[in-house]
Amino acid sequence: MRAVDVIMKKRSGGELDRGELATIIEGYVAGSVPDYQVAAWAMAVFFKGMTPRETATLTELMLDSGKRMNLSGLDGSASPFVDKHSTGGVGDKVSLILAPLAASLGLRVPMMSGRALGHTGGTLDKLESIPGYRTGLSEGDFRDGIRNDGYAMTGQTAEIVPADKKLYALRDVTGTVESIPLITASILSKKVAEGADALVFDIKCGPGAFMKTIAEAEALAQSLVRTGSAMGKRIIGVITDMSEPLGATVGNFFEVEESLDCLEGRGPADLMEVTLRLTAWMLVAGGKVATVEEGIASCRDALATGGPRERFLANVRRQGGDVERLLALRGNYRSKFSFELRAPASGFIASIDAWKIGLASVNLGVGRNTSADTVSPDVGLIFSKKSGDRVEKGETVATVFGKDEASLAASRPLVEAALAIEPAAPPKKSLIIKEIMS
Repeated sequence: MRAVDVIMKKRSGGELDRGELATIIEGYVAGSVPDYQVAAWAMAVFFKGMTPRETATLTELMLDSGKRMNLSGLDGSASPFVDKHSTGGVGDKVSLILAPLAASLGLRVPMMSGRALGHTGGTLDKLESIPGYRTGLSEGDFRDGIRNDGYAMTGQTAEIVPADKKLYALRDVTGTVESIPLITASILSKKVAEGADALVFDIKCGPGAFMKTIAEAEALAQSLVRTGSAMGKRIIGVITDMSEPLGATVGNFFEVEESLDCLEGRGPADLMEVTLRLTAWMLVAGGKVATVEEGIASCRDALATGGPRERFLANVRRQGGDVERLLALRGNYRSKFSFELRAPASGFIASIDAWKIGLASVNLGVGRNTSADTVSPDVGLIFSKKSGDRVEKGETVATVFGKDEASLAASRPLVEAALAIEPAAPPKKSLIIKEIMS
C-alpha cells in the first residue's frame, strides 16, 4: 500500500492495522518511505492519537526493526535487570546518579539512553562531556559492564531498534515530540530491546516537561504501564514535577559534576528527593526491598559508604573515560563566554521557569536546534540560588555560560524572564506527584 494512503487514513482519525503501520515503519527503515512522509504521518498521530492496540503494534514493529541485547548467561543471574527512564526534563541528571546507586544495592542496570531532545538534555551528551567516554558500546562491552560494575550506559546502535533511532531524531525537529503513542513506542521499544525485566518510568510534568499538565502526564504513565505490562514487564510510573530545573546545574559537564556531588552525599535536596524515590522503586520492582521507605533507607546507607561513587568512576574507566582528567576538570571546565543573572529586586525566589531555561540552554549550546547540531560540554547554567531562597537586589542568582557571545545574547532574555521574585517565600512542596503501578 502507499504511504500517502496511510497518512490520509490517520489524518482522518482512522485506526491503522499492522500492515498499514508496517508500511510506514518498515519502509522508513528500508529507505523506501522518505522523511517528509514519515513527518506527515507523525503529525497526524500527534493530532489524532492512537488506540491502545495501535500503540502496542507500533511498539512491536519498532522493536522488531532490529536486534535485541542478549543478557542471558551473565553471572549473578538471580539479580534482576531493572532500568529507569525519564521522559525528559531540564537539569535532569538522575540517571548518572541512580545507575551506580542501584547497582551498588544488587540490581543489574542495563541502561540505553538518548541525546538532547527539544529543550531537554540528553544523558549521552552529558556522559560524552567526560573526556574519552564512549557511549557506542558493542553488545559484548555492554555485557562486560553489567557483569563487572552492575551497570552500563549505551546509546542505540544501528542494529538496536533502528526505527526508533531514525524516528527519535525526526520527532525532535518536526514538533511531534509530545505525542503519547510515539513516546510510549519509543521508550518501550528501546527498553525491551536492552533486556530489562522491570522498568521504572519518571514521567516529568510541568512547564519544563513535554507533558505540561498532570492529566497529560497521567495519560502517558497509564500508556507506558498498560503497554509495558502487556509485553510481560513489571512497570512502575512515577510522575514528578518539572516546573523548575532539577538541581543546581543545567549543562552537560556541569551536570556530571553535580552527579559526583550527589554520589559524595552533597547533592541538592530536590535532585536527591527524585533520585532516591526512583531508585527505591527500582529496588521494590527488583524484589530487593518490600517498601519504598525501606528502599530509600538502603540508598542513604549505600551513599554513606562511598560505594556508588566508586562504581561510577569504575564505569567511566571501563567505557574509556579519563577519570583523572574528569576530576581535574571538575569546577574548572567553563566556557570563557559568560554573564551573571542578578536579582532585579529583593525578596524570595518564587519560581525559575524550566521551559524558558531549557530553551535558553539550547541557545547556549547545551542542546540542539536541528538533528545535525553538535552540543558543547562547557556551557549551561550554574545556580547559586533556587526557589525559596532569599535574595537581595543585584545578588547573583546564576552564572550563565555560552559557546560564544551570540549565544549569550540570544539566551539572556529567556533567562531573565524565567526568574520570578516575590515578597514572601513560596510554600515548600514535594516533587513526587503520583505513582502508578502495573
